[in-house]
Amino acid sequence: MTATEREPFTALTARYVVLAVDDVDTDQIIPARFLKTTDKRGLGASLFADWRGRADFPLGQPDAAGAQVLVAGANFGCGSSREHAPWALVGWGLRAIVALSFADIFRQNALKNGLLPVVVDAALHRRLVAARAADASARITIDLAGQTVGLVGGPRALFDVDPFAKECLTHGVDELGYLLARLPDIERHERSHD
Repeated sequence: MTATEREPFTALTARYVVLAVDDVDTDQIIPARFLKTTDKRGLGASLFADWRGRADFPLGQPDAAGAQVLVAGANFGCGSSREHAPWALVGWGLRAIVALSFADIFRQNALKNGLLPVVVDAALHRRLVAARAADASARITIDLAGQTVGLVGGPRALFDVDPFAKECLTHGVDELGYLLARLPDIERHERSHD
């Protein structure tokens, strides 16, 4: 894959991990000392670096390995607008974050980097948290085409996503990749106006 391509996101059924903490800011997601790079590679190893040593940190537990979805609290991704935060989350292996709410800039940065932010209501959030507490192998299904989310075998809820971001995620491209795929049409249009 090129720098403008990524794995398409259509539907995902995966294990998830819960970090039911509100106001997780980008400096907690990826501390400032790791921002000296403009390369996305390797940032997953520094995800939540200052929290990893805590015995109760959910992403540090053995049963979190391989989880592709993080269920977080409210106002996830607040703080500075660092794009390194979604880079680190994707680098760790996450494809989606499900939360009660997101900071606006984080949401946009996530979508631009192939990470799907999904807002759910308090009732579904409680069900997700409880299911994971009862069974570490609980699975969540996120259907981007139908814009639904829910526990496997359980009821689904609708979620909103920007239509252009949905188009890019579904086709596995970023904004530049989207434009490059339309280059023949752009060139044809330009030639017709010479």
